[in-house]
Amino acid sequence: MLDRDLASLYGVETKVLNQAVKRNIRRFPSDFMFQLTKEELNNWKSQIVTSNSDKMGLRRPPYAFTEQGVAMLSGVLNSNAAIDTNIKIMRAFVAVRRMLALPDTSDRISKLEEELESLKKDMNDSLADQNDINESTRAQIDAISTALAELQVPTEKKKYKPIGFVIPNDDKE
Repeated sequence: MLDRDLASLYGVETKVLNQAVKRNIRRFPSDFMFQLTKEELNNWKSQIVTSNSDKMGLRRPPYAFTEQGVAMLSGVLNSNAAIDTNIKIMRAFVAVRRMLALPDTSDRISKLEEELESLKKDMNDSLADQNDINESTRAQIDAISTALAELQVPTEKKKYKPIGFVIPNDDKE
C-alpha cells in the first residue's frame, strides 16, 4: 500500500506518516517498506487518469509498504485507527499462537474459528462506534482471516537423520 493511502486509512496526513517512519527508520527494513522508482512511479501515474498527471500532487515518489510494514506502521502512529488496527493484529497473532499450542488438530481449528468470530465481533462493535475502517482495512482483515483458516498443521513429524559421529558397522564387510 502507498503512504498516502495508509495515511488516510490511519487518519493522519501523509507528511505525518512519513515523518513517523523517518523517526523510526530502523523499524522499517527494505522488506517492510521501499520507495517507488521513477519508472514505477511513471507506470503508476499512467494507470490513473487525472488532469495534472505530471505531478499528481507528488513532490517525490511515494513509499510503498508491505503487509509487515503496515503492521509496524500501526504500532508507530498515534491515531485511534492505528491503535485499533495494531490491537487487532496483536490479537490475531495471539490466536495463532494459542491454536498451535493445542494438542489436537480438530481442537486447533475449532479454537481458531472461535477466536476469529470473536475478532470479527470486536471489529463490528468498533465499526458501530466509529467508521474509521475502510474497505482496504476490511480486505486486509479478511485476508488475515482467510490465511488463518487455511493454516494447516502437519500430521506427521519429520524424521531426521541423527547428527554426530557414527561408528561404522563392521558386519557389512
